[in-house]
Parts: sequence; structure tokens; C-alpha cells
Amino acid sequence: MNLNNRIKLSTMMFLEFFIWGAWFVTMGTYLGKNLLSDGVQIGSAYSTQSLGAIIAPFIIGLIADRFFAAQKILGVLHLVGGILLWFASTSLNFESFFPFILGYMIAYMPTLALVNSISFKQMADPGKEFPSIRVFGTIGWIIAGLVIGWLNWEQGGNLVMTFKMASVASIILGLFSFILPHTPPAKKGEKTTFGDIIGLDAIGLLKNKSYLLFFLSSVAICIPLAFYYNFTNPFLNEAGMKSAAGVQSLGQVSETLFMLLMPLFFVRLGVKKMLAIGMIAWIVRYLFFAYGNADANYWMLIGGIVLHGICYDFFFVTGQIYTDRLAGERFKSAAQGFITLATYGVGMLVGSIISGMVVDKYVITGGHDWYHIWIIPAGIAAAVTLLFLLFFKDNNKPATETAD
Repeated sequence: MNLNNRIKLSTMMFLEFFIWGAWFVTMGTYLGKNLLSDGVQIGSAYSTQSLGAIIAPFIIGLIADRFFAAQKILGVLHLVGGILLWFASTSLNFESFFPFILGYMIAYMPTLALVNSISFKQMADPGKEFPSIRVFGTIGWIIAGLVIGWLNWEQGGNLVMTFKMASVASIILGLFSFILPHTPPAKKGEKTTFGDIIGLDAIGLLKNKSYLLFFLSSVAICIPLAFYYNFTNPFLNEAGMKSAAGVQSLGQVSETLFMLLMPLFFVRLGVKKMLAIGMIAWIVRYLFFAYGNADANYWMLIGGIVLHGICYDFFFVTGQIYTDRLAGERFKSAAQGFITLATYGVGMLVGSIISGMVVDKYVITGGHDWYHIWIIPAGIAAAVTLLFLLFFKDNNKPATETAD
């Protein structure tokens, strides 16, 4: 890959995740403080990510893969997204805010696949070249959090600026996308079915009892994951943490570090131990949050954030590798699409609804009873972990060519 394309792709990745990190982390705090939203409303706002994830395969499968160059669709989606984010920032109540953020996430979620497609098209060996490009996305997310903390938008009550900042960045990426390397439609002229789009060809993997348990565990573990994504920032701000969004970027630093160490751990521990360590880390994280505070137990708050790397990498990344290995050559793409739709689509959608209801149940004078709130996702993670440890076996036999 030439230097010019490397710079373009790295800039694309930086902006792609800077945009997301700029508003997503602090949206719960913004909705609660600025628009006086309750927990169910905050959960509903975060559920737009899941709705976007469910709709995204149809945009990619029916439009991007068949008719238009990926970089042009990326540009249009980010231009539309930038406008929607700006209008979201002008909303005076949750009812007017929600349609804009829903429209935005429907536009944004397909771009996650598009930036990967554009990158892979330019690479001779994606396995070696992609990580050095993708890491700029994580850097973008971290920088967004640090900017929010540096400008003191959380404590100053100016979180509306996060949407304006993301809006401007989205329009910049939208315009920039039109000078990205040309990436023609991958399946031009080919017929795409509903089953192809949602990965139904991989459903035969569920005949494997251990994979079925992993699949159900993945969906269930997304319920506590929703608690983390949706309510960690409001929790940290209520706990008195300064520049909470910036501190939360330590989770992405941890994620990057453990991602680099994954090959070493995978060889030494294997699938079951990796997945189990990931789930145990979820339990510990929520117990840290339940007992942590901004005084003597401040280290627990930091520990809960830093554990994000183990929680995410050891479970989700290991799960993606396990799925890829078990699926066999014929079903690799379908299997990844199937598990992504089930987790970030269905699992996170259910988690967003449940987390909002739980948070509303524990409203107290001046804030929330966060101890009882965090004990619930800790209990869910513990139950999932126990069932997994008792019944999961690492069966590496690939799916046969006749699986259906």
C-alpha cells in the first residue's frame, strides 16, 4: 500500500471513531441533565445503536455491495449523519431528540462495515496491514474523550457541544470520503437474498451444543454490556469523577493493549479459558462499580473502566475467532454476520430496555442508588458465566459443507 492511501485510510478511521466517541459516551449524562430524560428514555436512545445494527446489513447487502462504490455511500451517509446530529443538538426535549438520533444511527452503523471494506480493498495482506490502520480509530475515540474532558463540557453543562463537534467531524469525513480510494461494489449484478444478508446460512452452527451455549451466552452478556455503555458516564459524574469522559478513554487504551496481547493469550489458554476470563472480568467490573466511589475506593472506578479491555477482547474478539474457526470456509462471512446481528442487534436492544428500567427503579433524591443498579448486571454476568463453565466444551470441528 502506498503512503498516500495509508494516510487517507488512517484519517478515515480516525474520524470514523472520533465521531462516535464524541457523543456516544456522554449521551446518557446529556439526556439526564439537559433534557431531563428518565432511565427508560436514555435506554431507548442507546437502543438506536441496536436498531441501526439490525438495519445496517440490509443497506450494505442491498445497496453498497451491488450498486454503488463504497466510498461514495460512506460520504453520503456521513453528510446526512452530520445534518441529523446538528438537528439533534437543537432539540429541546427527548421526544424531538429521539427521531434525529434514530435516523443518525441508521445512517452511521452501516459505515462501520464500509470503512473496513474500503481498507481491505487496498491491502495485499489485511492480516498484517489492517491493525496499523484500524488503531487510528481507537486513537480517534480516545482523543474525543480527552477533548470533552479538557474543555470541561461535562461539569460545565455544555454537553450539547459534543453533538455539534461530532456533526462537524461527520461532515468533514463525508466530504473527505469522496477522495478515498475507489472501492467498486463487490457483488455487482449478483442476487442477494434475505438469508444472505442476516447470515442464515450459518444457522447450522447452532446444532453444535457448545456453540449454541456460546451463542446464547453472547446474547445474554450483551444485557450487562448495555448497562456499561448506557449508564457508566452518568454514574461517574454522579460519583463526582472529574473529566469522566476523558477517564473513560482508559477503557479503549486497555482494549488496544489486550488486543495486541491476544495472540499470546490465545495460544496459552485456549477458547474456553479466554471466554471465561472475559466473563469473570464483567462480574468484577460491576462489583467495582457497585462498591467504588470518588473517595477511598476511587481505584475501583478506574479498575472497572480499565477492565473493559479484558471484558471486550477476551469475550467478543475470542468469540469472533471461535466462530470463524468453527464455521469452515463456506460459512465464515455468514457466521460473523449472524453473531453480530444477534449480539449488537438483539442482545444490546434487550439490554438497553432492561438497563433503562432498572435505573429508573433506583432513582433516589439527588441521583440514583448505583450500588443496587450495578449489582444486577453483575448477577446476570455471574449466572451466564456459571452456565458457561458447567456446560461449554471447545469443539473445534468445523461446520460441514452440507450444514443448513
